[in-house]
Amino acid sequence: MKTPIASSVATLSLALAFSSAASAETVLRASHQFPGGQGDVRDEMVQLIADEVAAADVDLKIQVHPGQSLFKAKEQWPALVRGRLDMTSLPLDYASGRHPEFSATLMPGLVRSHERAQRLNDSEFMDMIKQVINDAGARVLSDAWLAGGFASNMRCITAPDTVEGQTMRAAGPAFDEMLATAGASIASMPSSEIYTAMQTGVLDGANTSSGSFVSYRIYEQVDCLTAPGENALWFMYEPILISEQSWNQLNEEQQQALTEAGQKAEEYFADEAAALDQQLVDVYEEHGVEVVTMSEENYDAWLEIAKQSSYKTFAENVPNGQALIDAALAVE
Repeated sequence: MKTPIASSVATLSLALAFSSAASAETVLRASHQFPGGQGDVRDEMVQLIADEVAAADVDLKIQVHPGQSLFKAKEQWPALVRGRLDMTSLPLDYASGRHPEFSATLMPGLVRSHERAQRLNDSEFMDMIKQVINDAGARVLSDAWLAGGFASNMRCITAPDTVEGQTMRAAGPAFDEMLATAGASIASMPSSEIYTAMQTGVLDGANTSSGSFVSYRIYEQVDCLTAPGENALWFMYEPILISEQSWNQLNEEQQQALTEAGQKAEEYFADEAAALDQQLVDVYEEHGVEVVTMSEENYDAWLEIAKQSSYKTFAENVPNGQALIDAALAVE
């Protein structure tokens, strides 16, 4: 029969054993700005990675913090590269103030279709972008290009002259410059702030991704949507990233599990990408919003303005700017 002291020692030993096992598990914090658990594909990608890593049983856990609950939208990149944040789903152009090369990932008309986006992922263009990401202190786990469009409570945005007199949110420097050249006023903000800005009259219109147009319920504030259609002027690169500092703290099994999970998330997104655009159209029509698409003639008119404004500025002022544009245009 055990004495009280022996029982206490056994209990303490068991507790220490459990504590040691728990402490052996590595926990990574993943942050993003998008609504959690509401069908946003970027949140679903991060959750899929967390689930796959947990199933791999490699003593690795990913805690997902959606909806800016851990870091605000534009705080995520500096937190990531400094090692204060482990993972994020990030519209990469949000970090173009620190790395102007990233504006190439939201350059008007550079992508145009989901098929071309897939080809860009395996191109010299993306090798150059990922080198900047790596040099800054992060790496890509999953590629994702989201199509997008325009929405307005003033008038449908089709030809360039339809933005005259409108205050627009455009997401990045290249679109800002193109829209300003066409006669719009610009108000910069993350997509998570569009709804309130339109509600309060700060914005007349905005462009953002198909996913954000739906998950942020912007249909409640607009009268007309210009959907991506066959002539999508707006495409944005929004990868899943991990801090290099966090990556280097993982063992080989954990890195392998994370790499495989990232690939599954990328494949999941590729299957969902085109459906997001149709979901956008369906949701906006259900809520009584007029839905139009851009004609090839209007697309070409916008592209000509972009080449004379944002393309020219990017080529002249950004390191390797012209080389990045040429590498993207070289992809068939």
